[in-house]
Amino acid sequence: MDIGVISVRYARALLQSALTAKLEDTVYGEMQVLAKSFLEVPLLRQAIDNPMLSKEKKQALLITALGGEKVSALSKSFVDVVLKEDRENMIQFMANSYVTLYRKQKNVIRGKLTTAVAVSAATEQKMRKMVEGKTNGTVEFETEVNPDIIGGYILEYDTYRMDSSVRTKLNNILNTLKK
Repeated sequence: MDIGVISVRYARALLQSALTAKLEDTVYGEMQVLAKSFLEVPLLRQAIDNPMLSKEKKQALLITALGGEKVSALSKSFVDVVLKEDRENMIQFMANSYVTLYRKQKNVIRGKLTTAVAVSAATEQKMRKMVEGKTNGTVEFETEVNPDIIGGYILEYDTYRMDSSVRTKLNNILNTLKK
């Protein structure tokens, strides 16, 4: 079986259970933490894939990777099922699939605002509202400070990218002068 198919099936079942229990937002946060844990701690993947490590230790590792003691009972049960079915090698994909399915279900769009200097909360909120107005969805906004763009901003969401940075404008002028 394909890893993608299996992970989506598990993620879909988890989302359905979470919706029924009205815990979808909580589980969404936990699955984001789990996915981030796999990215930030590469040894976690090795430990989970290690056949010599007991199920109990894998369970403890995964619960910790989900956020520790404050993890919801539903997420703990999910980890138990995954371990019982010997699918722990796919749990990272399941977490990512859950995040994707949740965003689709709740119409959540990821956005990113890159500026040369930090922006105020009011400016960030204004940009968020603009994107929400254009997409008719909720926006998870990430801001980044990158002095290399010199000034202006780069706004990205969905498949849209608006680059109003000074660096891009200067590069456009330079390219025009070269012709």
